[in-house]
Amino acid sequence: MELGLYTFGDLDTRPNAERVDPGRRLREVVERAVLAEQVGLDHVGIGEHHRPDYAISAPSVVVAAILASTQRITVGSAVTVLSTEDPVRVYQEFATMDQMSGGRVELLAGRGSFVESFPLFGASLEDYDALFAEKLDLLLRIDAGNPVTWSGRFRPGLTDAVVLPRPVDKPGLGEHLRIAVATGGSPASSRRTGALGLPVEYAVIGGQPRRFAPLVALYREAYAEAGHPPGGDRVGVSGQGFLAETDEAARERFYPYWLASAATIAAERGFAMPNRISFEAQAQGHGAFFVGAPQSVAERIVRLHGELRHDRQSFQMDLSGVPHADSMRAIELLGRVKELVDAEVDSGQDAGPFPGRGPAVGE
Repeated sequence: MELGLYTFGDLDTRPNAERVDPGRRLREVVERAVLAEQVGLDHVGIGEHHRPDYAISAPSVVVAAILASTQRITVGSAVTVLSTEDPVRVYQEFATMDQMSGGRVELLAGRGSFVESFPLFGASLEDYDALFAEKLDLLLRIDAGNPVTWSGRFRPGLTDAVVLPRPVDKPGLGEHLRIAVATGGSPASSRRTGALGLPVEYAVIGGQPRRFAPLVALYREAYAEAGHPPGGDRVGVSGQGFLAETDEAARERFYPYWLASAATIAAERGFAMPNRISFEAQAQGHGAFFVGAPQSVAERIVRLHGELRHDRQSFQMDLSGVPHADSMRAIELLGRVKELVDAEVDSGQDAGPFPGRGPAVGE
């Protein structure tokens, strides 16, 4: 099972916090990705936001920098907000990075959790769903091969167009990009992604990740019904996490940064204000936050794998500008989690708590 991390290059916007300029944060993101490769992690995802509390608005540039600094790890967007992008240019950028890295790039397409890119790039929120569907259709048509003939509502059509470069010719995939779709967990998105034959990534930012099991089943059912080849129905789960030497230390260190982020979103969207009780409920047991010592986090990942049979799990561990030293240590410890999870999943002991250890943490 693959483990990795993703980031938006969060900046600490709390009152009286140390100010880190975007350039420094971007360089730190590259350092963290290099360390992720060194400790044996499988993937790094780079997100996209257009807000003052994030350093990354052009993920492909950061993805390229990381690919140039690493040798093995796969690197991708998390996500590319395809609704407000030109799929032709996106495809060229990612195919170029695929060629430069020998096939290590991934493109995770999604609508995004914020909508600030819509007015910025002249798109209407009234076309929220239609834009994504059309842009994804064009992206996949380009990936199918040249020449490309296509027409739609939101972009001029193409007639026998040649889009270059093509991606690396990869075993089992051919000259195609690794393209997946991110979703917050709607049945319609799960079924549509399965029918398209694409991997799916579920963003689990609250509640209980195991409750996504029916959506995973729906996705895999649609994939099979569409007649796609076995093995391509890959499922990823992404959400917040943090590692320290003990469960208590992890929660104490991560909580103020989680609170800053959650309070900002709550204020903007009219949600109930977060507190320590809601955090603790999510940071243990079947909650969505994988915060704790390596053994505890590994147990929870293995238990979730028993529920979802997912192929990858990724964590945002630098929420609201968690200090660089703490982020680096959390990545080192996630490497230890990777070792523990691999040992259990490979041995088939992933249907519940680790053998001989009693109930999982928080039960």
